[in-house]
Amino acid sequence: MIYGAGVDVGSTQTKAVVMDENRKVLGQAIIPTGANVIKAAEKAFPIAVKAAGLHPQDIAYVVGTGYGRYKVTFGQSQITEISCHARGAHFLFPGTRTVLDMGGQDTKAIRIGPAGDVIDFSMNDKCAAGTGRFLAAAAEAAGLGLDEIGPISLKGTRPVKLTTVCTVFVESDILSYLVQGKKIEDILSGVHKAIATRTLSLAARVGVDPEITFTGGVSRNVGMVQALEERLGLKINISPDAHLAGAIGAALFAVEKAAALTL
Repeated sequence: MIYGAGVDVGSTQTKAVVMDENRKVLGQAIIPTGANVIKAAEKAFPIAVKAAGLHPQDIAYVVGTGYGRYKVTFGQSQITEISCHARGAHFLFPGTRTVLDMGGQDTKAIRIGPAGDVIDFSMNDKCAAGTGRFLAAAAEAAGLGLDEIGPISLKGTRPVKLTTVCTVFVESDILSYLVQGKKIEDILSGVHKAIATRTLSLAARVGVDPEITFTGGVSRNVGMVQALEERLGLKINISPDAHLAGAIGAALFAVEKAAALTL
């Protein structure tokens, strides 16, 4: 049996997935990336290998991906997160044609073909507006945990309109609305709707074709899912493993590369 692994080093979390040649996920790991990117990769990989019931020497090929992919020093190759998220989303939902990936520091819209190949993509990586970091800043300004703001935003009935989706100014925007007596659920509803609008403006550059799959850590935010679906007028695919999509895609590439070496 051939085994491959994908290690996705993100700005906030590092994910690792171990897969066999039959494309079955055997083990996974999710840890905070922290300040030392190399150590994050070196820590996540053995956790996933152990979860798979294997030893590191059993893994024939390792592919690094994510913003820290070149820091996966034990990997044989590096593949962009665009390609890996495309493959990972297609693995989770084979009918996927558009991938919306929202991570800690960037947002990506990817249009893919029937085999999970990238046709076009657009990426917001110049600032953290409309990303997980923006949501974290909003949660901090509201005095709430990051996992609380999504459910609370669903209760909003009169969402406010944000003057900006800049992470630097979101705190003053939120505090200003609180001083005006606006309800926190209406403020957070406005935050999520503003991000959804910005994300779909990004997606419009590549074209939005159904099925649409939402990947990345922010996909676990129910308020963000609803805001995107309302803006799209369509249901979007959400997998319990959506935040692992990049690592899954990298593992798929790893298995393919390992198999090619044995020919």
